[in-house]
Amino acid sequence: MGNRTPLAAVLAANSISTAGTSLTLIGVPWFVLETTGSAGRAGLVAFCATLPIVVAALIGGPVVDRFGRRRTAVVSDAVCAAAIAAIPLLHFTGVLHFWMLCVLMALNGFAHTPGNTARYVLVPDLAEHAGTTLPRAASLFDAVSRGARMVGAALAGLLIALVGAETVLLLDAATFGLSALLVGAGVRGVRAAEPRRTQAPVSLRAYGTELREGYAHVLGNRLLLAVVVMVMFMNGTDQGWNAVLLPVHAEAELGGAPAIGLLTALFGAGGLTGALLYGAVGHRFSRRAVFTVCVILCGAPRFLVAAVTGTTLPLAVTMLLGGVAGGVLNPILTTVVYERVPDRLRSRVSGALTAGCEFAMPVGGLAAGLLVEGAGATGALLAMGGVFFLATLSPLVFPSWRTLDDAPGAGTAREGQGVRPVREGPGVRPVPDEPGAEPKPAPDGPGVRPVPDEPGARPVREEPGTEPAPDEPGAEAKRAPDGPGAGAKPVPDTPKAKAGAQ
Repeated sequence: MGNRTPLAAVLAANSISTAGTSLTLIGVPWFVLETTGSAGRAGLVAFCATLPIVVAALIGGPVVDRFGRRRTAVVSDAVCAAAIAAIPLLHFTGVLHFWMLCVLMALNGFAHTPGNTARYVLVPDLAEHAGTTLPRAASLFDAVSRGARMVGAALAGLLIALVGAETVLLLDAATFGLSALLVGAGVRGVRAAEPRRTQAPVSLRAYGTELREGYAHVLGNRLLLAVVVMVMFMNGTDQGWNAVLLPVHAEAELGGAPAIGLLTALFGAGGLTGALLYGAVGHRFSRRAVFTVCVILCGAPRFLVAAVTGTTLPLAVTMLLGGVAGGVLNPILTTVVYERVPDRLRSRVSGALTAGCEFAMPVGGLAAGLLVEGAGATGALLAMGGVFFLATLSPLVFPSWRTLDDAPGAGTAREGQGVRPVREGPGVRPVPDEPGAEPKPAPDGPGVRPVPDEPGARPVREEPGTEPAPDEPGAEAKRAPDGPGAGAKPVPDTPKAKAGAQ
C-alpha cells in the first residue's frame, strides 16, 4: 500500500479549484450582462479571459519543470485568488471600469493555466506513489473535477440569485486560496513535484530547445495531433456556449441565473456519472468505439435543443445525457496522453496540447457574442452547434484514430528508454532522445558487429572476403584473401554505407 496523501491532496485541490472556476464561468458573464446589458461585451470579456490561457500554454511548459510542479500550482492559485477578488472589491468601491475587468480576467487566465498543467502532469507519479493504476487515477481525476464542476455550477446559480454575482466572485477567490494551501502542504516530499535539477542553465536557447521538444512530440504523433485539432474546435464552440449563448438563452427564455446553474450542474452530474462508469467498466470495450459514439452525443444536441425550444426540461434532459457521454471522453484521452508521453517531456507536451486544444477558445466566445448581436440567439446557436458537430466526426474520418486502441507504448517513447521511436533493423541503433546522450551499439545479429561510437561509423553487413577498411574519407573496402576471420569493419559515410541504416 503506497502513500495516498499526495494524490488525495492534488485531487482535493483540483476539485476545489474547479468548483471555483465554475463560479467564475457563471458569475463573470452574468456580472457583465447585469452591469452592461451587452452580449458583445460578454463575448469580449470571454476573449480577454481565454487568450492569455492559450499564450500561457504556448510558452509555459518548460517553466513548470524548472520552477517545480508543486510550486507552480501554489503560485498559480495565489495569483488567481488575487485577480478574482479584485473584481468585486473594485466594484464595491465604485472604481471598476470595463477595461479593468478585462485586464483582471486576462491575468486570471494567464496564471491559471500553469497551475492546471502542474496538477495534471503530477497524476501518473502520484498514482504510482499511491499504489493505484493509471487508468483508475485518470478516471478519478476527471470524476472529481466533474463533480466539483457540478457542485460549483449549482452553487453559482443559487448564490447569484440570493447574494449577487459580486459575492460569488469573492467565494471563488477563496477556493483558489484553499487549493494553494492543499497542494503546498500535501505534496511535499514527492520528487516529481520538485524542480528538475538536471536542467541546462537558464537561457533563451535552452528554453527554446525545451519548448520545441514538446511541440515536436505532438506533431510527430498523428493521434495526438488529431486529438488537438478536434478538441480545438469543440472547445471554441463550447466557450461560446458557456460565456455567451447559455447566459443569453437563460436570461431570455429560462428565467435567469438559477436555470444556468441547474443546467450546468446537470451536465456536470452526467459527466461525473460517465467518468465513474468508464473507470469501472470502460476497460472491457474498444476505446475507439466508445469514444466515437460519445463524442458525437456529448455536445452538438444541446445547441439544437436550445435553438428550437424555449423551456428548461428538454434542455435539462439533453444536458444530462450529453454530460454522461462527455464524461467518458477525458479519461480516455488522459490515459492515451499519459501512455504516449514520457515523464521527461510531460509538462512540455501538456503545455503544447493545452495551447492547441484551447487555441480557438478566445475566438469562440467573441464570435458567439457577435453572432447573437448580428443573427440573433437562434442563428448563433445553430451556427455554433454545426461547427461542433462537424468537429466530432473526426474519429469517423481520419485514419489516425484507429491507433486509439493500441497497447501502451506502441510506437512511442517509453519512460526510461530515452529513445525516439525509430524502426529498428539489423545494425540500426535507436536515436538518443536527450541532448548529449551517448548512442549505444545495436545488439549483435547475424553478420553484424557492434560499432564503436565514433563520428562517421556505421554498422554494415559482413561479407565473406572483404578486408576491413580504414575509417578515412574516400577509403574503399578491399578484397582480402579467403581464410578464417575474414569479415568487415565500419566503412566511412558513403551513400552506400548510409543506405543500410535508413
